[in-house]
This record gives sequence, C-alpha cells and structure tokens, in this order.
Amino acid sequence: MSGKTHLVIPDPHAHPDHNNDRADWLGKLIRDIKPDVVVNLGDMFDMPSMADQEKGKKSFQGRTFKRDLEAGLDFDNRIWEPVRAQKKRMPYRVFYEGNHEFRLKRAINMQPELEGVISFDDFGLRRNYDTIVEYEGNTPGVFEVDGISYAHYFISGVMGRSLSGEHPAHALLTKQFTSCTCGHLHVTDYCQRTNPYGKRLNGLVAGVYQDYDSDWAGEINRLWWRGVILKRNVEEGNYDPQWISIDSLKKEYG
Repeated sequence: MSGKTHLVIPDPHAHPDHNNDRADWLGKLIRDIKPDVVVNLGDMFDMPSMADQEKGKKSFQGRTFKRDLEAGLDFDNRIWEPVRAQKKRMPYRVFYEGNHEFRLKRAINMQPELEGVISFDDFGLRRNYDTIVEYEGNTPGVFEVDGISYAHYFISGVMGRSLSGEHPAHALLTKQFTSCTCGHLHVTDYCQRTNPYGKRLNGLVAGVYQDYDSDWAGEINRLWWRGVILKRNVEEGNYDPQWISIDSLKKEYG
C-alpha cells in the first residue's frame, strides 16, 4: 500500500491566558516527518471575547478581541516558522473554519456597525494555508482531500447540530457514507467499515490539541484526548492511523 501522509491538527484553542509552546512542538514535528498534507480542523482562535453565553459574568472581564487575535496569530506563526526555515517544499495546508472562528462572523451579523472594523481576514490564514474552508451558512464547510471528507464537525440532521453520541466515529460513517474526519468533540474515536465492493471507509473524531484545562468544562476535561493524528499511506479514503499524544510531543520537543 502506498499513498500520501496527512497530519491532522484538531482544535488548538489558542487562548490569551495560556502559552502557545505546543505550537513549537507541532512545527518541529511537521519539519521532521514532512507530511504531504496538513489539515487544521479549526478552533485555532479560541476567541473568548466573543463567547456570547459568558457576557456579563465576572470571568468575562478583561477579554478583548485584540488579545484573542494575537494569541491565534502567534500560535499559527510558531507552527510554520520551523517548517519555512528549511526552505523546502511546504506541505499542502488546509484550514477549516471552526465554530470559535465563526464567532467573529456572528458578531458582525449581530452588530452591523462592526462591518469594516473587524473581518475574517484578520485571522491572516491566507499566509499559511493553501485552502481555507469556511462555514456554509451556519454550519461548517466540508472539503475532501485524497478521498477523505474533512470538516470541523459534520451535522446530524436538518437542525444542523454536530454529530455526537457514545460512538461518534460510527455515527459519522452511518450518516456520511464515506471516509470522514472531524474535530469539535475533543474526544477521539475511530471506526472502520468495508462496503460490498471491498472499499474501506474510515470514520475518525480527532481529539483536541490543547494542553490546558478549560474553565467552562470542569470534569469534562478528563474525557478529552489531547494530541495530533498522523495518517500514513492515504489513498482513496483509506489510511494507517497513528495517534501522537501531546505528552509525547512535549517529551520529544519541549
């Protein structure tokens, strides 16, 4: 079996109150393994200043768009600096807008006076990514690479809610009928099925690339799998998956 190598980065959540050292480890990993494709599943900009459900709370004090933006830009630049320093061919890079980046568009929609003051372009994604997959309406966009459909999350029905449940990877295959990978849930789950023609379909929920606990999550933090996923021998939606934990990256590159 031969094919390409994909590196999947799930939900980095760069937050102004937490350091971005894990971005350095990720950049060194990319430099060393030289993947053909890097997939950033979104929510790289955490954007706590635009968390509508927390406005008015004591914890909201001190949050600003400027600090949020700087945290995400710093994270992204620290990923790609060591890769660019090699002055060799860059991997094909795809960024999927997550619900946290979508907070910016939602804010502009709710406050039209922000139009022209802030915009999606402020994220500076075109500097580091070849393809940017934005939301379609109020749900994440889907874009296929080498037979795998990627999205920040896949919807479960006409209400546009995220697929979830006890076995989310299996749910992906039963709803999408193709190999697909998403983030958003912060857990990891994997399911493989074979269709009547012998084609293997792979459903993957990729976890979260975050090394700090989120205050809002409480005990839910314990359920999250933290790291990145390497897919080797990618061909027509099939691949050999490898889970690389954030702890192992810290041990290797920290």
